[in-house]
Amino acid sequence: MTGTPAGGDRIQPRMGRSIPLSLSTSPAAPTQPPTGPPPAAEPGDATLVLPIRGMTCAACVGSVREALAAVPGVRRADVNLATEEATVVAAPAVAADALRKAVQDAGYEALAPLTDDAPGAESAVDEARRREERALVRTLAWSAPLALAVLALSMGAMAFATPPLDGLQLLLALPVQFIAGARFYRGAWAALRHGRSDMNTLIAIGTTAAFAASAVVTLAPAVAQRLGTGHHTYFDTATSIVVLVLLGRWLEAQAKVRTGDALRALLAFRPAMARVERDGVPVEVTAAEVRAGDVFVLRPGDRVPVDGVVLTGASTLDESWLTGESLPVVRAEGDALLGGSTNLDGALRARALRVGRETALARVIRHVREAQGSRAPMQALADRVAAVFVPVVLGVAAVTAVVWLVFEPTQALVRTVAVLIIACPCALGLATPTAIAVAMGRGAEAGLLIRNGEALERAGTIDSIVFDKTGTLTRGRPDVTAFEVLPEAATFGFAVNDALAHAAAAEAPSEHPYARAIVRHAHAANLALPVAAAFRALPGRGARADVAGATLRIGSPAFLAEEGVDLAPHAARIAALAEGGRAVLGVARGRVPIALIALADTVKDDAPGAVARLLKRGIDVWLLTGDGEGPARAVARAVGITQVEAGVRPEEKAARVAAIAATGKRVAMVGDGVNDAPALAAADLGIALGTGADVALDAADLTILRGDLAGVERALVLARKTRATVRQNLFWAFVYNAIGIPLAAGVLVPAFGIALHPMAAAAAMALSSVSVVANSLRLGRASLDAVVEVS
Repeated sequence: MTGTPAGGDRIQPRMGRSIPLSLSTSPAAPTQPPTGPPPAAEPGDATLVLPIRGMTCAACVGSVREALAAVPGVRRADVNLATEEATVVAAPAVAADALRKAVQDAGYEALAPLTDDAPGAESAVDEARRREERALVRTLAWSAPLALAVLALSMGAMAFATPPLDGLQLLLALPVQFIAGARFYRGAWAALRHGRSDMNTLIAIGTTAAFAASAVVTLAPAVAQRLGTGHHTYFDTATSIVVLVLLGRWLEAQAKVRTGDALRALLAFRPAMARVERDGVPVEVTAAEVRAGDVFVLRPGDRVPVDGVVLTGASTLDESWLTGESLPVVRAEGDALLGGSTNLDGALRARALRVGRETALARVIRHVREAQGSRAPMQALADRVAAVFVPVVLGVAAVTAVVWLVFEPTQALVRTVAVLIIACPCALGLATPTAIAVAMGRGAEAGLLIRNGEALERAGTIDSIVFDKTGTLTRGRPDVTAFEVLPEAATFGFAVNDALAHAAAAEAPSEHPYARAIVRHAHAANLALPVAAAFRALPGRGARADVAGATLRIGSPAFLAEEGVDLAPHAARIAALAEGGRAVLGVARGRVPIALIALADTVKDDAPGAVARLLKRGIDVWLLTGDGEGPARAVARAVGITQVEAGVRPEEKAARVAAIAATGKRVAMVGDGVNDAPALAAADLGIALGTGADVALDAADLTILRGDLAGVERALVLARKTRATVRQNLFWAFVYNAIGIPLAAGVLVPAFGIALHPMAAAAAMALSSVSVVANSLRLGRASLDAVVEVS
């Protein structure tokens, strides 16, 4: 049989949204950020991910972003403090060296761009982070004991009224202040040279003020007396702050490493070597040397080096890196292979189709990396605050110093230092990007690819979902829903299995979807098929073949009538089987009818449960399809949807989605990522279902790799939890400063005698950053199946 299977027409997507048919196409540029009017991305623009060294707070992020955005040809630059990376969308003419120089001129270091097909850059980044971590550990190993000694001398003098040994404290504090604390001076100087201030500025000024005043008291008490600073020393304050901040950075570095666990897990799937046939002999080469068209061989346990197609052999493969599904899949001759998958048992020969940056694994890695580096709209407020935060804090510190010098000079220094230390905007800079980075990784583990932080944030607001029918709620292919043997079959002694085996044998040579459905149905019944000969397809009507010594005819009732087969006695049964839009075929042996077959695009097994859970969450669910009223209503009843619109052309779907949104709803459109492109683009959130190498990564804001409808719910749960986490982080980052700065300034001292000591301020500052990162890391362990209310 031949003809066109049911389903919507393929259409071109509306401009502004790239809808590739496979992973081999180039990725679209990320969505524009929510704030500011950056130049629009143009076709052919490149996306580079640059590791950045030397950033410590939100102010640093702003400086790096401004430096990159100022490079001619840069369309957009996002900088992520949590991943320490800058994602830059730029014209092809923009060289990576120009971007790195801009970062260097701003006082930071940019490493070589990361690529998804060259592990060398990743190794350099990991090594740089390990060096930084080792340097912090070495510095803490000697500076912490010195700081503790200074603290012991200071506390002992107060507790036992013994001489404070200021000279010994000075000697012990000197290396802590100027060797262990050298990184703060370097950072502050780099910021000053570029006309800005950051957290290094606050720490350098605060600790230097405490150390210098103490040194004056120790070395020139008469001068201190004239200056009115009293006889107190604060070496313990200066050294403790340096050590506590370093400790906080080390803990923060340890925590931030975990935000990239999911991406590192994906990178681990990149095979290092491949066995390629050269002149018929397998030769071991690096995976990077495999070229399209090469024939490679796989033994049990081998990792598939590139995307390809099986030439000979059969085996089961683990493709969980892409789908998150742990069950292995069977691959045999003609089946697609995905690079990064593991061959479990059989031997295979395959031809390479996509290599390097074009493999499915490379595309996924690139997508996750760029998504982790994106900004969410929630970050805009933090960015605006960070832009003016440090200068404002310096002003508050100056006012604090003046006020206390007037009313209580001996407290002026300690209050000013406390303000400078408590106000470091580390937590503010980490609040959103850590949550986004962890959520993107958690999504990838669950088979969810999210375009960027903006899409993730929008997903958390969805209250209405519009489903396409064919290929979304249904399997997208016809299946046999009924096979009935007619009384006339008794003439040949045929039971159900006999008639089905003969029908499947006649259809075996055909590639028509109905023919394939009948053959699958016979195979599912474990039937042995007789041999067919003289097969002939009659397009749009049916087919004939010689089976077991007789001509078997199979096709529409009209075709069988033309062939002289009398189906009139069975008209009522044919009409009943056709209800709900099912296709009905007749089967005749010679000119004697023996069976009726009903076929339809069947509902996916998980569709009713997925829709029921969404409805339980209070989400409004629609079915929008170009199919006829009968099939549409049948599918809607099967899955539990009451709001149905049938006969909607693809170009009309976008208008219908927009109309629903106009009622005040936040609408997600779920489709196949190709023929639903306009509707996906028109929705607040476009969700594409896809599996294997043909998944359209850039077709929508969110792609569910497994192709299961439960992924829609998982995505909403992840988005809701991420929004909640970001809000928690931002709340505590703002509250921490809102409460901490007045306490440090001594606002409550006159009324309650309560103030925040600089050492406590340093501990609180470090704890705030670590707590924000730790709170975000909870997303990496979050269950995406827990029931939550979606509002």
